[in-house]
Amino acid sequence: MSTLINLYCSECGRSFDPHKPQTYCLECTAPLLARYDIEAANRLMDREQLRRAGKGMWRWHPLLPIDDLNHVLTLGEGDTPLLHLTRLGADLGFRQLFVKDESLNPTGTFKARGLAAAISKANEFGERKVIIPTAGNAGGAMAAYAACGGLQACVIMPRDTPRANIEECRIMGAEVILIDGLISDAARLAHEKATNYGWFDLSTFKEPYRLEGKKVMGYELAESFHWELPEVIIYPTGGGTGLLGMWKAFTELDKLGWLEKSNRPRLVSVQASGCAPVVSAFESGANACEFWENAHTIATGLRVPRSFADRLILRAIRESQGCAIAVDDTEIIIAQQRLASLEGIFASPEGAATVAGLIQLQQGGWIYPDERIVLFNTGSGLKYLS
Repeated sequence: MSTLINLYCSECGRSFDPHKPQTYCLECTAPLLARYDIEAANRLMDREQLRRAGKGMWRWHPLLPIDDLNHVLTLGEGDTPLLHLTRLGADLGFRQLFVKDESLNPTGTFKARGLAAAISKANEFGERKVIIPTAGNAGGAMAAYAACGGLQACVIMPRDTPRANIEECRIMGAEVILIDGLISDAARLAHEKATNYGWFDLSTFKEPYRLEGKKVMGYELAESFHWELPEVIIYPTGGGTGLLGMWKAFTELDKLGWLEKSNRPRLVSVQASGCAPVVSAFESGANACEFWENAHTIATGLRVPRSFADRLILRAIRESQGCAIAVDDTEIIIAQQRLASLEGIFASPEGAATVAGLIQLQQGGWIYPDERIVLFNTGSGLKYLS
């Protein structure tokens, strides 16, 4: 059983009923977060027995929002490998450099985690029509899980989205609408269709459960490090769901009493220099991001002019004593080639951006050779081939 108690506004704290479909706090224009009965979860789960519960994201079911496992739609997401980057680490002078390789998820990206949770919950609510605005990979994941559950799917994406993403959505049976513009323009159209035609909107942070699927990356990371946490996490940030999900996971693990040490990782948000609203806000000391005009980058997942959860992202980075940095497309391409030739990992441009960010941090003296550093490759580079 799930131990979900309620949803609450991340700004004002107001409580929302988790047994009804919810979006976000309209008064604060802020995301809703899920709260669990940690004591009950502790009774239902045993840290040392988790592996015996099987493999994949749903072995963490008491801390996920689906009440009845019969409503879960799964394609085998979760439990991606944490790989020791020995050759790249030696090349750069880091002894404990790792990558969490999310490209081994269904549909080839970390988006599978969030959409598995969100569409499973929509399925539990009896929703039959789901819609999403996307820069590409979230659309493919949404279409896959909708197909798995027999739901009608609509995906709205920029016309210049990589062809692999477009064709992936179509072959899964989703209606695909291509627009001239960015994901922010796609989001407006999705909201309009959801409001006027009864579609369930799965926009990032416009519903509360994609975050819950993504947070399991944080659980898995702690488990892989024998219930300790690394010193640094370098994460490519567009909408920021994964970054915030892991930060939430670390808090929940701490409350469970499962962490061997109370340290939290320093969170590094990596963005593209052609679209870096989080970096700009972080450097200026602002509590929210400005909309980034004329956003452009080869890393389409980072082409998010402003995240709906911008205040939460900035708060988490600062609480962790982390930072936000921007890398340009040339640095991303070089880093992608370097990671592939040294480690045999063909990372997405977003994943490669973390390698470029690591090099910047090293040059600035912000990061140290003996620290445990985890990069996140959020998807397969194969999905970006034209």
